[in-house]
Amino acid sequence: MYQAIVFLPLVGFLIAGLLGRFIGARASEVVTTSLLFVSCALSWIAFTQVGFGGGTTRVQVANWLVSGDLVVDWALRIDTLTAVMLVVVTTVSSLVHLYSVGYMHEDTSRPRFFAYLSLFTFAMLMLVTSDNLVQMFFGWEGVGLASYLLIGFWYDKPSANAAAIKAFIVNRVGDFGFSLGIFLVFTLFGTIAFEGIFPRVGEFASQTFRFLGYDWNALTITCLLLFMGAMGKSAQFLLHTWLPDAMEGPTPVSALIHAATMVTAGVFMVARLSPLFELAPTALSVVTVIGATTAFFAATVGLVQNDIKRVIAYSTCSQLGYMFVALGVGAYSAGIFHLFTHAFFKALLFLGAGSVIHAMHHEQDMRHMGGLRKHIPFTAAMMGIGTLALTGFPFTAGYFSKDAIIEAAYAGKVPGANFAFLMTVAAALMTSFYSWRLYFMTFEGRPRWSHNGHAHAHGHIAPAAGGHEHEHAEEHHGRAHALHAPHESPLVMLIPLAVLAVGAVAAGFLFKEAFIGHDYDHFWKGALFTAKDNHILHDMHEVPGWVVASPFVMMVVGFLVAFWFYVIDPKKPVQLAKANPLLYRFLFNKWYFDELYDVLFVRSAKWLGFFLWRKGDGWLIDGFGPDGVSARVVDVTNRVVRLQTGYVYHYAFAMLIGVAAFVTWYLFGGVL
Repeated sequence: MYQAIVFLPLVGFLIAGLLGRFIGARASEVVTTSLLFVSCALSWIAFTQVGFGGGTTRVQVANWLVSGDLVVDWALRIDTLTAVMLVVVTTVSSLVHLYSVGYMHEDTSRPRFFAYLSLFTFAMLMLVTSDNLVQMFFGWEGVGLASYLLIGFWYDKPSANAAAIKAFIVNRVGDFGFSLGIFLVFTLFGTIAFEGIFPRVGEFASQTFRFLGYDWNALTITCLLLFMGAMGKSAQFLLHTWLPDAMEGPTPVSALIHAATMVTAGVFMVARLSPLFELAPTALSVVTVIGATTAFFAATVGLVQNDIKRVIAYSTCSQLGYMFVALGVGAYSAGIFHLFTHAFFKALLFLGAGSVIHAMHHEQDMRHMGGLRKHIPFTAAMMGIGTLALTGFPFTAGYFSKDAIIEAAYAGKVPGANFAFLMTVAAALMTSFYSWRLYFMTFEGRPRWSHNGHAHAHGHIAPAAGGHEHEHAEEHHGRAHALHAPHESPLVMLIPLAVLAVGAVAAGFLFKEAFIGHDYDHFWKGALFTAKDNHILHDMHEVPGWVVASPFVMMVVGFLVAFWFYVIDPKKPVQLAKANPLLYRFLFNKWYFDELYDVLFVRSAKWLGFFLWRKGDGWLIDGFGPDGVSARVVDVTNRVVRLQTGYVYHYAFAMLIGVAAFVTWYLFGGVL
């Protein structure tokens, strides 16, 4: 069963990728989607059996690598953490496949698209079922490759190519640290297999490792390097810049990347390696602070974005920060719980946004929407449910998981926990505001689109700064406004929305006790490690009442402000933007990280390349001397070639001279 869960998407990829031209687009859609639904059904069976039944299972697939002491098996590690990730990945991926049948029906490259989706899913399944760090790195790089292919799927768009390259390069920065962490793990433990690492972690709690002339705690350096990989893959602060640009890919790609696959890989990795992180408190503090900073930063940027997909993208970035806060304070199960619930409502929001874009004939700018609830009521209802879950409305999925993280941050004992509590509470306020801002600008108010293809801007549309007022990732060539009245999406796109809405409402209530409640030990069965002095799951339930109420208060305040700004007094956002132009531009331009990185890295790299070309190639190699260094090298080479006479006795004589010279050096120079 477990082999089928992992390899059925690979079979779909091979069929659609190799035979797509022969079997056609419809057959490719049917094959890949059907295999994903089979994998999804088996994953739910495994989740029931493992989470509420048996313990850890190891399934040997093959002997992979043997090099000295390095032995790498290709094996599947099936425990509760794996089962949770299998359910998340296959459920969202299968629904995205089904949704894509309707969303991509006009695209002539559908077999390639569905092949890439299945490859992405297979790589992620390889990652979450890995039994060792090398196998995890294989899946880790696999999702990186698949994301590059999917983000740049419309490769004839320069912006899509640039976004794909950006995602690939930024992730290589994080992966460099991840690979160094794997090397250090092997140096310390002599193995990269989890079953050989986890039981021996205590032996290295106080061991030092000499690095850059100083002695460092070995586990701290190891965990920081591993977390560097998580920062890149999960788009944490400083390595986050690729995630919003990933919106250049088709909307189903955004849903798959943001909800269930690539961006959750870093969270899963830290949770899987909880035995290492739990004994490296300094590393946990770094995880906490970076996660809290990411949650706050991304929320501030989401306040003023106008592209419907970019708002949700920054929401993803912020929610990933919440997950790392939970991991950093030691509440690993709370972080995975939010990963689990977040997958449902974030996929719902992205696919709902895709339905809006489909209805608006590929328009993504919310300033050219408005009043859509009357035209696409089902999509509006689904987006409303997703918004309620994201903002933490009582008894929805986000209410249980996000509030638990805020309570855990307050109860946390690691340095930085108080900072994380303040940042997550502030982020909850901004999350509510920008989420309802998206809903009101899209579905309420007067229509800001027309039937003749011209968008009408009204006074409540906040002006964009810096000449970027039409900046957004369009999914087709050129700008296309609604030529006809918006219409509801086909049933094949609405069914996944309905299924995800059920999860967005019920996932938190149904699984709260299993993930973070009294059934914690029975459910996880050691898949997540907590030290004996880590009582965070108990302490988080003992926090003061005002802490428990703070996320709800922030949610209500954010809703009321958004309702005031975009329903009651639509001119207020314009007035605030004009009154605070520097702050508005700072947030709208994403804290100027792209511009800063362009100056520090992109332009400097271009300058270095230009310098080596002009001075190295042009002046030194081609221009130095009468005819250039290259000409002199050719002359020397021509003379050396003449030594190759073809006579054996010439070569034997040269060898004899060499032996004589070596003996002479050994007798006189070598002794001295």
